[in-house]
Amino acid sequence: MPDKKITCLTIDDEPPALQVMEKYIRAVPVLELVGSCANAVDALSILQKEKIDLLFLDIQMPQILGTDFMRTLANPPKVIFTTAFRKYAVEGFDLDAVDYLLKPISFERFLKAVNKVMKLNLPVTENIPLTALTKKENENEFIYLRADRKNIKINLNDILFIESLKDYIKVVTKDKTIVTKNSISSLEENLPSSFIRVHRSYIVSLNKVESFTPELIQIGKYELPISRSYRHEVEKVINQKL
Repeated sequence: MPDKKITCLTIDDEPPALQVMEKYIRAVPVLELVGSCANAVDALSILQKEKIDLLFLDIQMPQILGTDFMRTLANPPKVIFTTAFRKYAVEGFDLDAVDYLLKPISFERFLKAVNKVMKLNLPVTENIPLTALTKKENENEFIYLRADRKNIKINLNDILFIESLKDYIKVVTKDKTIVTKNSISSLEENLPSSFIRVHRSYIVSLNKVESFTPELIQIGKYELPISRSYRHEVEKVINQKL
Protein backbone atom coordinates (compact mmCIF):
# COMPACT_ATOMS: atom_id res chain seq x y z
CA MET A 1 0.00 0.00 0.00
CA PRO A 2 1.51 3.36 -0.98
CA ASP A 3 2.19 5.77 1.92
CA LYS A 4 1.23 8.82 -0.12
CA LYS A 5 -1.98 9.47 -1.95
CA ILE A 6 -2.55 11.30 -5.22
CA THR A 7 -4.38 14.50 -4.36
CA CYS A 8 -7.24 15.35 -6.74
CA LEU A 9 -9.39 18.33 -7.59
CA THR A 10 -12.56 18.10 -9.71
CA ILE A 11 -13.95 21.04 -11.71
CA ASP A 12 -17.33 20.86 -13.43
CA ASP A 13 -20.27 23.27 -13.61
CA GLU A 14 -22.82 20.42 -13.55
CA PRO A 15 -23.55 19.09 -10.00
CA PRO A 16 -24.48 15.53 -11.15
CA ALA A 17 -21.16 15.23 -13.04
CA LEU A 18 -19.26 16.42 -9.96
CA GLN A 19 -21.07 13.88 -7.80
CA VAL A 20 -20.13 11.03 -10.13
CA MET A 21 -16.45 11.99 -10.12
CA GLU A 22 -16.44 12.43 -6.34
CA LYS A 23 -17.90 8.94 -5.90
CA TYR A 24 -15.35 7.41 -8.26
CA ILE A 25 -12.41 9.15 -6.58
CA ARG A 26 -13.51 8.11 -3.08
CA ALA A 27 -13.80 4.50 -4.26
CA VAL A 28 -10.08 4.34 -5.13
CA PRO A 29 -7.85 4.15 -2.03
CA VAL A 30 -4.80 5.80 -3.61
CA LEU A 31 -6.75 8.92 -4.60
CA GLU A 32 -7.55 11.73 -2.18
CA LEU A 33 -10.26 14.25 -3.05
CA VAL A 34 -9.12 17.69 -1.89
CA GLY A 35 -12.01 19.64 -3.36
CA SER A 36 -14.79 19.96 -5.93
CA CYS A 37 -15.48 23.21 -7.77
CA ALA A 38 -18.22 24.43 -10.05
CA ASN A 39 -16.00 27.03 -11.73
CA ALA A 40 -12.40 27.92 -12.51
CA VAL A 41 -12.26 30.85 -10.05
CA ASP A 42 -12.92 28.63 -7.05
CA ALA A 43 -10.50 26.03 -8.41
CA LEU A 44 -7.73 28.61 -8.74
CA SER A 45 -8.14 29.51 -5.08
CA ILE A 46 -7.65 25.87 -4.06
CA LEU A 47 -4.69 25.41 -6.41
CA GLN A 48 -2.98 28.37 -4.78
CA LYS A 49 -3.42 26.92 -1.28
CA GLU A 50 -3.13 23.15 -1.77
CA LYS A 51 -0.75 20.80 -3.53
CA ILE A 52 -2.84 19.13 -6.22
CA ASP A 53 -1.40 16.21 -8.17
CA LEU A 54 -4.30 15.58 -10.54
CA LEU A 55 -7.15 17.63 -12.01
CA PHE A 56 -10.38 16.15 -13.35
CA LEU A 57 -11.36 19.11 -15.49
CA ASP A 58 -14.51 19.71 -17.53
CA ILE A 59 -13.85 21.56 -20.79
CA GLN A 60 -17.19 23.19 -21.64
CA MET A 61 -17.80 25.64 -18.77
CA PRO A 62 -19.61 29.02 -18.79
CA GLN A 63 -16.84 31.40 -17.66
CA ILE A 64 -13.82 29.84 -19.34
CA LEU A 65 -13.06 26.66 -21.26
CA GLY A 66 -11.14 24.07 -19.26
CA THR A 67 -8.43 24.05 -21.94
CA ASP A 68 -8.04 27.84 -21.67
CA PHE A 69 -7.95 27.57 -17.88
CA MET A 70 -5.05 25.12 -18.14
CA ARG A 71 -3.11 27.65 -20.20
CA THR A 72 -3.38 30.20 -17.39
CA LEU A 73 -1.58 27.93 -14.91
CA ALA A 74 2.19 28.43 -14.60
CA ASN A 75 2.83 24.97 -13.13
CA PRO A 76 -0.31 22.94 -13.80
CA PRO A 77 -0.89 19.54 -12.22
CA LYS A 78 -1.55 16.48 -14.35
CA VAL A 79 -4.97 16.72 -15.94
CA ILE A 80 -7.68 14.34 -17.12
CA PHE A 81 -10.23 16.23 -19.18
CA THR A 82 -13.91 15.32 -18.89
CA THR A 83 -16.42 16.49 -21.49
CA ALA A 84 -19.49 15.57 -23.49
CA PHE A 85 -17.91 16.89 -26.70
CA ARG A 86 -15.46 14.90 -28.82
CA LYS A 87 -14.34 18.01 -30.72
CA TYR A 88 -12.01 19.06 -27.88
CA ALA A 89 -9.98 15.84 -27.86
CA VAL A 90 -7.09 17.04 -30.04
CA GLU A 91 -6.74 20.32 -28.14
CA GLY A 92 -6.83 18.44 -24.85
CA PHE A 93 -3.98 16.15 -25.79
CA ASP A 94 -2.01 19.12 -27.15
CA LEU A 95 -2.00 20.35 -23.55
CA ASP A 96 -0.35 17.09 -22.44
CA ALA A 97 -3.50 15.74 -20.84
CA VAL A 98 -3.10 12.28 -19.32
CA ASP A 99 -6.45 11.25 -20.75
CA TYR A 100 -9.73 12.52 -22.16
CA LEU A 101 -12.96 11.08 -20.76
CA LEU A 102 -16.17 11.37 -22.73
CA LYS A 103 -19.36 11.71 -20.67
CA PRO A 104 -21.19 9.73 -19.42
CA ILE A 105 -18.08 8.24 -17.81
CA SER A 106 -18.12 4.63 -16.63
CA PHE A 107 -16.10 3.58 -13.60
CA GLU A 108 -14.08 1.15 -15.72
CA ARG A 109 -13.08 3.94 -18.11
CA PHE A 110 -12.25 6.17 -15.12
CA LEU A 111 -9.90 3.52 -13.74
CA LYS A 112 -8.13 3.16 -17.07
CA ALA A 113 -7.43 6.88 -17.03
CA VAL A 114 -6.19 6.79 -13.43
CA ASN A 115 -3.92 3.84 -14.24
CA LYS A 116 -2.26 6.03 -16.88
CA VAL A 117 -1.48 8.50 -14.10
CA MET A 118 0.08 5.68 -12.07
CA LYS A 119 2.64 5.11 -14.81
CA LEU A 120 3.86 8.70 -14.58
CA ASN A 121 6.25 10.13 -12.03
CA LEU A 122 3.68 10.26 -9.24
CA PRO A 123 3.61 8.49 -5.85
CA VAL A 124 1.92 5.28 -7.04
CA THR A 125 2.97 2.81 -9.74
CA GLU A 126 0.53 -0.05 -9.27
CA ASN A 127 -2.62 -0.70 -11.28
CA ILE A 128 -6.02 -0.40 -9.62
CA PRO A 129 -8.33 -3.44 -9.79
CA LEU A 130 -11.81 -2.90 -11.21
CA THR A 131 -13.23 -4.25 -7.96
CA ALA A 132 -12.11 -1.12 -6.13
CA LEU A 133 -15.61 0.34 -6.31
CA THR A 134 -18.01 -0.81 -3.63
CA LYS A 135 -21.45 0.75 -3.47
CA LYS A 136 -22.33 2.02 -0.03
CA GLU A 137 -25.70 1.92 1.60
CA ASN A 138 -25.77 4.79 4.05
CA GLU A 139 -28.99 6.51 5.03
CA ASN A 140 -27.07 9.76 5.50
CA GLU A 141 -25.92 9.90 1.87
CA PHE A 142 -27.42 12.67 -0.20
CA ILE A 143 -27.44 14.31 -3.61
CA TYR A 144 -28.11 17.82 -4.85
CA LEU A 145 -30.68 18.46 -7.57
CA ARG A 146 -31.07 21.71 -9.49
CA ALA A 147 -34.63 23.08 -9.32
CA ASP A 148 -36.21 26.52 -8.93
CA ARG A 149 -32.84 28.16 -9.61
CA LYS A 150 -31.15 26.52 -6.63
CA ASN A 151 -29.47 23.27 -5.64
CA ILE A 152 -31.74 21.24 -3.36
CA LYS A 153 -30.30 18.66 -0.98
CA ILE A 154 -32.09 15.30 -1.10
CA ASN A 155 -31.34 12.54 1.40
CA LEU A 156 -31.22 9.25 -0.47
CA ASN A 157 -33.09 7.51 2.31
CA ASP A 158 -36.08 9.80 1.69
CA ILE A 159 -36.45 8.91 -2.01
CA LEU A 160 -39.34 6.60 -2.95
CA PHE A 161 -38.76 6.47 -6.70
CA ILE A 162 -37.46 8.41 -9.70
CA GLU A 163 -39.37 8.85 -12.95
CA SER A 164 -38.03 9.91 -16.34
CA LEU A 165 -39.94 12.69 -18.13
CA LYS A 166 -38.07 12.98 -21.45
CA ASP A 167 -35.42 15.67 -20.78
CA TYR A 168 -36.41 15.89 -17.11
CA ILE A 169 -36.65 13.57 -14.12
CA LYS A 170 -39.15 13.57 -11.26
CA VAL A 171 -37.80 12.56 -7.86
CA VAL A 172 -40.56 11.56 -5.45
CA THR A 173 -39.69 11.52 -1.75
CA LYS A 174 -41.84 10.80 1.27
CA ASP A 175 -42.71 14.48 1.67
CA LYS A 176 -42.07 16.26 -1.66
CA THR A 177 -41.61 15.94 -5.41
CA ILE A 178 -38.77 17.61 -7.32
CA VAL A 179 -38.57 17.99 -11.09
CA THR A 180 -35.14 18.76 -12.53
CA LYS A 181 -33.52 18.78 -15.96
CA ASN A 182 -31.42 15.63 -16.08
CA SER A 183 -31.40 12.13 -17.53
CA ILE A 184 -32.44 9.15 -15.46
CA SER A 185 -29.35 7.22 -16.63
CA SER A 186 -27.04 9.99 -15.43
CA LEU A 187 -28.64 10.02 -11.99
CA GLU A 188 -28.61 6.20 -11.83
CA GLU A 189 -24.79 6.23 -11.98
CA ASN A 190 -24.71 8.23 -8.76
CA LEU A 191 -27.06 6.02 -6.74
CA PRO A 192 -26.08 3.20 -4.35
CA SER A 193 -27.15 -0.43 -4.71
CA SER A 194 -30.28 0.20 -2.64
CA PHE A 195 -31.80 1.64 -5.83
CA ILE A 196 -32.73 -0.45 -8.85
CA ARG A 197 -33.97 0.28 -12.36
CA VAL A 198 -37.31 -1.47 -12.92
CA HIS A 199 -38.27 0.18 -16.18
CA ARG A 200 -36.57 2.50 -18.64
CA SER A 201 -38.60 5.30 -17.02
CA TYR A 202 -38.41 4.26 -13.34
CA ILE A 203 -35.84 3.70 -10.60
CA VAL A 204 -37.12 2.62 -7.18
CA SER A 205 -35.69 2.47 -3.67
CA LEU A 206 -35.61 -1.18 -2.64
CA ASN A 207 -36.06 -0.15 1.00
CA LYS A 208 -39.44 1.39 0.15
CA VAL A 209 -40.93 -1.55 -1.79
CA GLU A 210 -44.01 -2.88 0.03
CA SER A 211 -45.05 -5.59 -2.45
CA PHE A 212 -44.48 -6.65 -6.04
CA THR A 213 -45.73 -8.87 -8.83
CA PRO A 214 -43.98 -9.72 -12.11
CA GLU A 215 -45.61 -6.59 -13.60
CA LEU A 216 -45.91 -4.05 -10.75
CA ILE A 217 -44.13 -2.68 -7.71
CA GLN A 218 -46.11 -1.13 -4.84
CA ILE A 219 -44.53 1.77 -2.92
CA GLY A 220 -47.06 3.42 -0.63
CA LYS A 221 -49.90 4.74 -2.79
CA TYR A 222 -47.85 4.33 -5.98
CA GLU A 223 -48.01 1.39 -8.37
CA LEU A 224 -45.03 1.39 -10.74
CA PRO A 225 -44.56 -0.86 -13.80
CA ILE A 226 -41.82 -3.46 -14.15
CA SER A 227 -40.85 -3.84 -17.78
CA ARG A 228 -40.16 -7.25 -19.28
CA SER A 229 -36.50 -6.44 -19.94
CA TYR A 230 -35.86 -5.64 -16.25
CA ARG A 231 -38.15 -8.29 -14.71
CA HIS A 232 -35.60 -11.04 -14.09
CA GLU A 233 -33.05 -8.75 -12.46
CA VAL A 234 -35.70 -7.05 -10.34
CA GLU A 235 -37.02 -10.34 -8.99
CA LYS A 236 -33.50 -11.57 -8.32
CA VAL A 237 -32.46 -8.45 -6.41
CA ILE A 238 -35.68 -8.09 -4.40
CA ASN A 239 -35.68 -11.76 -3.40
CA GLN A 240 -32.10 -11.37 -2.15
CA LYS A 241 -33.25 -8.48 0.03
CA LEU A 242 -36.11 -10.47 1.57
